[in-house]
Amino acid sequence: MSAAVLLVALLQAQTLGATNVAVDAPMAAPTGAPRWADEFDGKAVDPAKWQFDTKHNKTGWFNHEKQYYAKARPENTRLERGALVIEARREALSTLPDWGGQGYSSAKLVATRASRYGFYEIRAKLPCARGTWPAIWMLPDGGTWPEQGEIDIMEMVGHDANVVHGTLHSGLFNHVKGTQRGAQVTVPTACTAFHRYQLDWRADAITIGVDDRAYMRVRNDQPGGQGAWPFDKDFRLILNLAIGGDWGGAKGIDDAALPQRMDVDYVRIWDTP
Repeated sequence: MSAAVLLVALLQAQTLGATNVAVDAPMAAPTGAPRWADEFDGKAVDPAKWQFDTKHNKTGWFNHEKQYYAKARPENTRLERGALVIEARREALSTLPDWGGQGYSSAKLVATRASRYGFYEIRAKLPCARGTWPAIWMLPDGGTWPEQGEIDIMEMVGHDANVVHGTLHSGLFNHVKGTQRGAQVTVPTACTAFHRYQLDWRADAITIGVDDRAYMRVRNDQPGGQGAWPFDKDFRLILNLAIGGDWGGAKGIDDAALPQRMDVDYVRIWDTP
């Protein structure tokens, strides 16, 4: 890798988390029954609610990540004591036909039902080992990235444990350009306790917070049409635990700390006024 390419990669890694739209405001979940929920209280992941994304195993995943995403493999995905467990392991699954040479396994779940505006709450406990990259996020179906948009409700990298990021990406505002809009907050017990990661998505604004406190807000007030605001269509919720990559692996991977897991107690989505 040339010095110029290395510098670009390092700059991108350093700017994946933005701090330009920070707020500090109350943010309470609606009362009443959610319009959609998964309490993870069954015996296995519900295929009517979640599908496994494995399509890039053979060719490799984005951001130079190091994991293989397994499909319905209990070592990587299971329900345990009323919670979803997504576990990353140090192993090479060379006997599987779509294995792409990865030295780590994990899982990526995508909601079968796309949705739009509403209040989203995901109660989760995160891994903190160096090299882990847990995420709760959303993408639309089809189209190109970043033009079609991305909503990152929660991202955290293990080498910066307990610092949680919320970020939006679009054609005009994204980390490739260094213009992405986001903020971060310290959650001192993110790796030892469950916390409620929240998104309030409306036509005129997107707010992200933790435990009823908003720390990021982006308003639909910038020129540029879809380039500035592609958040007017259905997106799918994604739960995954990546290993390594441009940001997650910026300070290496602690193999001795694996396996690591993200536990998700529930996912709930309410209508908003």
